[in-house]
Amino acid sequence: MLERVGMTLEVVPAELDETPHPNEAPEPYVARISAAKAAAIAARFPDRWVLAADTTVTIDGAILGKAGDGAEAATMLRQLSGRTHHVITGFAIHGPRVHLATVTSDVDVIALDPAMIADYVASNEWRGKAGAYAIQGIAAAFIRGVRGSVTNIIGLPLVEVLAALRLVGAPGAQLARGLAS
Repeated sequence: MLERVGMTLEVVPAELDETPHPNEAPEPYVARISAAKAAAIAARFPDRWVLAADTTVTIDGAILGKAGDGAEAATMLRQLSGRTHHVITGFAIHGPRVHLATVTSDVDVIALDPAMIADYVASNEWRGKAGAYAIQGIAAAFIRGVRGSVTNIIGLPLVEVLAALRLVGAPGAQLARGLAS
């Protein structure tokens, strides 16, 4: 998404444990993970600006991370079926200035019957996705409505990230100045 608005970037995985702490609430969890990712990469590249993010799905206060297998994915989809859940992304910027923020979007899912869930799980699109679905793919057919940032649900709240990059004076953020205010 950032490249589409004119930014040049390099993707560097942070390789850290993303396990939630016991009783950790979703918003502090994504803030902690995104800050840890940014700090880890900034330590390796101290002369560069670093942007890191982490997204989770939450329902009834529970964190739904990435499903480990098809059975877990099906369980998550049954939890989301016919209900509204929240997608929360934490993002952190490290450079001469540091910025940390979270963005929440609400997602309304239609009632999913067992065959829909089985077909979706068989597609493997759920792999590596918080809450076991990708709104930008097949699962778009499951979404009745969204309140908030759609790009947040995809994994990076573009408007808020661009505004934060401009706020901290990150180079390249001015390329998208008119796109997100």
